[in-house]
Amino acid sequence: MTARVISVINQKGGVGKTTTSVNMSHGLALSGYRVLAIDLDPQAHLASSLGITREDIAGLDAVFLKGVPLHSVQITVRENLKLISAGGHLNEVENLDGGKSRGLLLKRALDQYNEDVDFIIIDSPPSSGLLVINALFAAEEILIPMTGDYLAMQGLSHLMATLTNFEEALQKSYKQWIVLSRFHDRRRLAQEVRDKLIEYFPDSVLQTSISEAAALAECPGFGQTVYEYRPNSKSADEYTSLVNDLISGRVF
Repeated sequence: MTARVISVINQKGGVGKTTTSVNMSHGLALSGYRVLAIDLDPQAHLASSLGITREDIAGLDAVFLKGVPLHSVQITVRENLKLISAGGHLNEVENLDGGKSRGLLLKRALDQYNEDVDFIIIDSPPSSGLLVINALFAAEEILIPMTGDYLAMQGLSHLMATLTNFEEALQKSYKQWIVLSRFHDRRRLAQEVRDKLIEYFPDSVLQTSISEAAALAECPGFGQTVYEYRPNSKSADEYTSLVNDLISGRVF
């Protein structure tokens, strides 16, 4: 499998992780790429944002707790886009025994996944627990959504320290991407934060920022992505541009 495996991570809540995951996944699919989206958050917001709300559907919980293969629980949700939902029992994974091997559950499942896909997008929970460790072990690239405020900068500093520790322990180097989400480009503070990010993390900040918009908050309630809910909106255009940033590595 030669797919780009990208975990969307930020330990801070409310920064747009799921919004980023769902719309980038669909944007990639609309561009002709074959995409697998994985809902690693027990709240299952990624699945519900794609219109999958049934709690009795087996998903990642069955993979982790029962050892079933990923392909047996994947759902085709859009053309070129498949989903592995969280499942109703994913939160039980935190209580598993097994030491370090518990952090390798997703990586091992992906190693045995033989479907032909181009991108695997993993939406992780806002925590630093076992599920996020699985996201880190599984990924080769890390996408970090963050808002344009200084508290977000503090959270990013903590996350970057965590990533550095993982890189040293695993003897691997993550490609790190930062995307500014829920962004207010006319606010001086947001502009200052963006400039600091570009200074501190050169070659990591994707060029397209995602503006705060009502459409992005509304579309999950309809089980739709922004491409379906407001296809001609500024938000849809921004996500198309962001997808192109990710494909080509276009940064500030």
